[in-house]
Amino acid sequence: MSATQFSYLFIEILALSTVLKLWLARRHVSHIAAHRAAVPDAFSGQIELSDHQKAADYTTAKTRFSTLGIQFDALLLLAFTIGGGIQWIAVQCQSLFSQPIAQGMAIIVAVLLLSSLLEMPFNLYRTFRIEARFGFNKMTFGLYLLDTAKGLLIGAILGLPLLFGVLWLMEKMGANWWLYVWSVWVGFNLLILFLYPTFIAPLFNKFSPLQDDAMKTRIETLLSRCGFTSSGLFVMDGSRRSAHGNAYFTGFGKTKRIVFFDTLLARLNVNEVEAVLAHELGHFKHRHVVKRIVSTFLMSLGFLWLLSLLMNTPWFYQGLGVDPALSSGQAHTALALLLFFMVMPVFGFFISPIMSAYSRKHEFEADAYAAEKTRAADLISALVKLYQDNAATLTPDPLYSKFYDSHPPAAIRIGHLQSL
Repeated sequence: MSATQFSYLFIEILALSTVLKLWLARRHVSHIAAHRAAVPDAFSGQIELSDHQKAADYTTAKTRFSTLGIQFDALLLLAFTIGGGIQWIAVQCQSLFSQPIAQGMAIIVAVLLLSSLLEMPFNLYRTFRIEARFGFNKMTFGLYLLDTAKGLLIGAILGLPLLFGVLWLMEKMGANWWLYVWSVWVGFNLLILFLYPTFIAPLFNKFSPLQDDAMKTRIETLLSRCGFTSSGLFVMDGSRRSAHGNAYFTGFGKTKRIVFFDTLLARLNVNEVEAVLAHELGHFKHRHVVKRIVSTFLMSLGFLWLLSLLMNTPWFYQGLGVDPALSSGQAHTALALLLFFMVMPVFGFFISPIMSAYSRKHEFEADAYAAEKTRAADLISALVKLYQDNAATLTPDPLYSKFYDSHPPAAIRIGHLQSL
């Protein structure tokens, strides 16, 4: 393949994926508007019309705003690649740093920081305008800046040594470097799974042991019945940042924690909390977490192998706006790594329905497990409250949902639980 052919292919795929995303968003908004006037029959008597319409308006606002982000991301990617942005940054970094590995790291860090800075206005508008307009945002601007600073610091502490190691391995380990890099990547992710609950998450939120003795007894009985052990039951101060409610498991092995948002506990009764927890336990019982981790690792192995084939082909660089003459030593590996993982999502978008379907299958299995260990009616009641409190639309466009939704649409999920 020539550089020109690859350039045209990249532009065509980027244009096709962007148009498809915009078309799906338009379908989604139109479908929601067409069903805004009445609560779906499956939720009649459970969801008020005002709440249904709030969810419709909230989802519409988010979706319409996302179309700006879709177009901006496409233009930014073109500016970095075909437009010569990465080429210019690489030239500047090579003039500022004498060591090749420092040059490579500077190129990647500069692109990532610049991308984050340019995308910050979108995040600010989403948080302080859209979320605030619908009563969800509880975060102050000062807290937003503090979270951003903490995220950058943690990213530097953990990410820079990893990046150094990856670039060194790519340069020193010969043709099979991708196997060594993959091993380091796997080890790094497993380490984060252990570190996150105890050392990282508490830097952003306060975690307190669950104090409700009656609820704690019910939960511990359920855990025993399901053969599950954890390092503790915790309540997170989610209300400090958002009115949205949730519950999740975090950690791996002996560091597993069960975490409830305080907003969730304020809304659900004991039976409903038990049912929501049983659903999460279903993911562990069916080894969904392990399956997802393994599938992610296998995909990353395939991506690194593909990168090993592309990084020695001049058309790959030229086709994305980078002069191969710039590429030498670690700068060469850094440019290959950066370009590959910037453009890969463009090609990967078309398999989104497969990944979403895989995730929805897991949700159905976890629901079935919850219906077996608790009452399906309690999980239905909890879900209805969560749909209401989180302003989740009850009428998503079916095709949009197939591309984006990791959970089944509300009506289908409730219908499945009722059949159990």
